[in-house]
Amino acid sequence: METDKTTLNDLSIFNSEEEFSVFNKLNLTRTTGGRERLRYIFTHSLNDIESIKNVQETLKLIVREQQQWPLSISNGTVLMIYKFYESSIDDPPSRPTPITAAMYKLLHGPDFSLIKYSVGHAFEFIKGMKKIVSIFLTDNVPLNLKRLLEKAEVLILKSQFQIVIDNEKPEDLSNTQMLAFGYYIRYHYKQNFFELIEIYSQLDAWYGMAMAVKEYKLSFPVFLSTEEPVLDAKKLYHILLKDPVAYDVALNQNHNFIFLTGANMAGKSTFIKSVGSAVFLAHIGLGVPAESMRLSLFDGLLSNINVVDNISKGESFFYNEVQRVKNTIIKVNDKRKWLILIDELFKGTNVQDAMKCSTVVVEGLIKIKKSLFILSTHLYEIGESLKGYPNIDFKYFETEVTDDKLVFNYNLKNGVSSDRLGYLILKREKVIELLENL
Repeated sequence: METDKTTLNDLSIFNSEEEFSVFNKLNLTRTTGGRERLRYIFTHSLNDIESIKNVQETLKLIVREQQQWPLSISNGTVLMIYKFYESSIDDPPSRPTPITAAMYKLLHGPDFSLIKYSVGHAFEFIKGMKKIVSIFLTDNVPLNLKRLLEKAEVLILKSQFQIVIDNEKPEDLSNTQMLAFGYYIRYHYKQNFFELIEIYSQLDAWYGMAMAVKEYKLSFPVFLSTEEPVLDAKKLYHILLKDPVAYDVALNQNHNFIFLTGANMAGKSTFIKSVGSAVFLAHIGLGVPAESMRLSLFDGLLSNINVVDNISKGESFFYNEVQRVKNTIIKVNDKRKWLILIDELFKGTNVQDAMKCSTVVVEGLIKIKKSLFILSTHLYEIGESLKGYPNIDFKYFETEVTDDKLVFNYNLKNGVSSDRLGYLILKREKVIELLENL
């Protein structure tokens, strides 16, 4: 699924303050390599249903077998292996005997200690990889996982690793065995070890995804093999919210446009981001924050939410809004399936101009039947002129005012909201009072 950096930022998939990003929330990997591989997954959405299903089945398998996952492989384990290859040491004996091993320990104490410590981590890594292969490499394993494990199996089928099978822990090795093992992995297995670590990084990324599915009780979406755009979600919510309100969302070719209204702070932006982030997660094989979701495979996902001006280029806020809309129109006119998310269109111009521009854009976009659209606006007046289009669903977020206090229930309802509460918010925040006391 095609997307861009702007959309990933708009949906908080990534964020300059990373702790508030979807990626950070769902990153439950155990190693730096796993984290970087997970970041790659988050920037390379999948383009076919079979690949998505393979990832889903892999995550389900890991969740089922979680108790057997070798937690002995840690980030420290991997870092120590890299350090072993980067460190300068005096060569240990290539074929050590009890006597030459004792002499090396006596004459090269610091190097002996480094080798022993490194061999301990390498031992745990190899044993952990052997355990993963033995547990997960079965006839009915998902194809993507099977290929990776078969590659790992070839790399660890070495006679020098028999001592890993014969011994429970690295402390059980004699100094002779330890030096022989260290010599082999340092001088004859370096490239293979790096390949094995790369394989584990991918496994760790899937492990982290699987643990996120379990931790946050995500559900796996069902992809429909259809040429028509479909999105049907029950009890959908935003993964970053502590106490979210869930929504039902239904979009298809006959009703492919949601015209969303409501007062500021009523929940429009959160709703849009909830839908967008869930569809994104579905297309990388992850579970989604919803009771259930059925959707078609989308060719692209684009948003127009957090547009900014560009002072260095002399580009105004409104100009950049127009350019984003222009690029969106060019994209969705390619007859492919897109999900387009637009929040508060044309904020950078006056109300009358914004109403005219918004109406023109909506009337143009609704001609495109292959894509789905969600557009929020506070310009509820333009809704009246759009009611003649049968493919537009009008939704709004209700706001109540009780004793000059705003009450947001975040419930999505049918219709158009005429709420304008800007002055009330100013009053509630005592801005009016401050101005009067100037």
